[in-house]
Amino acid sequence: MTEPTKTKKTDAPAAAPKTTADKIKALDKRRDRIRNSGTAEAVAKRHNAGRMTARERIENLLDADSFMEMYQHRTHRATDFGMAGKDLPADGVVTGVGAVSGRVIHIASQDFMVQGGTLGAAHGDKIVEMMKMALKAGTPFVMINDSGGARIQEGIDALNGYGGIFYHNTLASGVVPQISLICGPCAGGAAYSPALTDFVIMVRGQQMFITGPEVVKQVTGEVIDGESLGGADTHATITGNIHFVVDTDQQALDVAKRLLSFIPSNNIEDPPAQNVSKPVDMTEIPELDAIIPDSARDPYDVRSIIRLIVDNGDFFEIMEHFATNIVIGFARIDTMVVGIVANQPAVKAGVIDIDAADKAARFIRFCNAFNIPLVTFVDTPGYLPGVDQEYHGIIRHGAKMLFAYSATTTPKLTVILRKAYGGAYIAMSCKALNADRLCAWPTAEIAVMGAEGAVEIIHRRDIKAAEDAKAKRKELIDEYNAKFNTPYLAAQRGYIDEVIRPRETRRYLAQALRTLQNKRDLRPPKKHGLMPL
Repeated sequence: MTEPTKTKKTDAPAAAPKTTADKIKALDKRRDRIRNSGTAEAVAKRHNAGRMTARERIENLLDADSFMEMYQHRTHRATDFGMAGKDLPADGVVTGVGAVSGRVIHIASQDFMVQGGTLGAAHGDKIVEMMKMALKAGTPFVMINDSGGARIQEGIDALNGYGGIFYHNTLASGVVPQISLICGPCAGGAAYSPALTDFVIMVRGQQMFITGPEVVKQVTGEVIDGESLGGADTHATITGNIHFVVDTDQQALDVAKRLLSFIPSNNIEDPPAQNVSKPVDMTEIPELDAIIPDSARDPYDVRSIIRLIVDNGDFFEIMEHFATNIVIGFARIDTMVVGIVANQPAVKAGVIDIDAADKAARFIRFCNAFNIPLVTFVDTPGYLPGVDQEYHGIIRHGAKMLFAYSATTTPKLTVILRKAYGGAYIAMSCKALNADRLCAWPTAEIAVMGAEGAVEIIHRRDIKAAEDAKAKRKELIDEYNAKFNTPYLAAQRGYIDEVIRPRETRRYLAQALRTLQNKRDLRPPKKHGLMPL
């Protein structure tokens, strides 16, 4: 971790400038001091560690010459305990407005070289002002975290500053997108703000936790190092607290740029699609016809299907390393932005467990809040059985998916690729949850459960009484598969709209998206639903 530079002492007051020229020179001098918060040695130390300064991060994220800094002169009160005589340029956080690919965003970037980037009253107020401006202007808000936490010298004022940030994170939720970058330490109360935002990008080598290893050892006796407790890979694979893990500051900024390219600026705009006035792309994809294995037990990578269907094979996966039995991310189909949710048969056969349900539900809610259509690809044998899952609340967590899909009013398109069994068939955006279009491939198996399990329950006595139990079981399984484990019974009942050849999937989805662009879905008036959290 790069050490913060020592806080400068304010020089003795100089004689007040008298002429206009002198006053302008004094302003320039003051600006230079604020913009060059760290010594050359401190900056070099950061660069040698592969880290950028607070201002460099802003410069590398925003379009050239688009940044307008705000509140750069705002700082702590000299009367604060232990702060008299200290010079804290910009109070340790750079705030302002700029553009990414021509679209306006508001931004705050903490400066670790000023008092360790600690948050005091003025520091917190500056961040809150940016969030208020983002709400007023309807723009995304980006927060770059690099802080030693609350400024102890400011005591309760620092805690109040965090409270204001959390409150405005909540006000902005579902109104403007919020993105957090963890480019430095983020510990204690500071960790709650990223948790309240929509997407978290974390650089390896940094740590985020509520209580560090020393406190954990003191209170519980458990011994663990900081990286294992709150490192980027821990959060990416185990806790699910972050959405992207990267190696450098620049990679974090690049991910933020790409993420912004898929999402609208606010909740009353449509996502940034390209030209959609041209005719629907009618291209068929023959490779899809042979992509599902003949054996229902054989795995495959659902991402290969997604990449064949979406524009230019460009699928921007989110939470790639967490709950890998379900896949989520953004893409475009015929130029239109979509959110994709897909079971992953290559991991745990695509079952839905607690983590997968949480991962999918949160993403579904984001897409609904920001007018992004959802495309769901289904191949799951059901919810994961087991004592551990039941004890940890699979009922409650699994219900989150049901709630999220049911509450969604954006266009919902579902494609059943293979298995769609039991409650998981319902949870993956079925017709009963108000899916707008639901099609199935000929390989789809739609039933309460797999043939083997169903036959053992329904025909237990017949099998037991048969002279050749094995042959009888096979006969009954084949009969069940022919009658129930096909998409045609569901199509006859109206539970799916169409059975299509796999090669036609892109055309089917593109046409459906075009026809649903002006979808209206009226719901009962209420303050909000009560999601099973």
